Amino acid sequence: MADNTLIIDDLHASVAGKPILKGVNLEIKQGEIHALLGPNGSGKSTLAYTIAGHPKYEVTQGRVMWQGENVLEMEPDERAKRGLFLAFQYPTAIPGVQMVNFLRLAVKNVIGTMPAVEFRRRVKSTMAELKMDDSFATRYLNEGFSGGEKKRAEILQLAMLKPKMAILDETDSGLDIDAIKIVSDGINRLKNPEMGILIVTHYNRFLNSIRPDRVHILVEGKVARSGGQELAEELDRVGYDTLLKGVPANGR
Repeated sequence: MADNTLIIDDLHASVAGKPILKGVNLEIKQGEIHALLGPNGSGKSTLAYTIAGHPKYEVTQGRVMWQGENVLEMEPDERAKRGLFLAFQYPTAIPGVQMVNFLRLAVKNVIGTMPAVEFRRRVKSTMAELKMDDSFATRYLNEGFSGGEKKRAEILQLAMLKPKMAILDETDSGLDIDAIKIVSDGINRLKNPEMGILIVTHYNRFLNSIRPDRVHILVEGKVARSGGQELAEELDRVGYDTLLKGVPANGR
């Protein structure tokens, strides 16, 4: 098993005793961008949270291999230190905690202590790259943020932590066209050969700007089809019923 590949092997997971994931198989290499689409309730967010280690999700079968180890046996903070990152669909507001202080703590715990001068330089330059006003750094984390600002805050965290494998859970959810462009431009600036990305989304319009290497369709807890960007474009034209007619789960 290659150390630079996230391997999801026959993953089953339940929430409150209800099976959601029913045998997911995926492989994502560093440097690749994969997109995961599927109808509501198919298990997309469950997969993201299960990989990250949310305690609500109980793994009943399967493995998630990263750097030669099963991350399901690790605590969430250890997974983060190994280079796994999750951008939330609904980021939580933390009143009283400034964005810059949150970033400093996150960097310290995930990457290690960074000299204050270097940290400030990186925050300032990263925000400039993402076209964020300097005042953004002193605002309380996600408090009073618009949908677009919350998602840009997640991308800022992604840029500062520089993970080896990033999972973006419906980063485009609730965004207007302009905000989608800002977020997708940020992702395009950050993608590099050292970082793999799994984008969980409902819409092909987000993928038009990012152009993933692989697209997967998740239905009823299993990958029903995989392909290139053309698969997302076909889904956009014909819908799930027509696209998946006669296709068994884990089909191609």
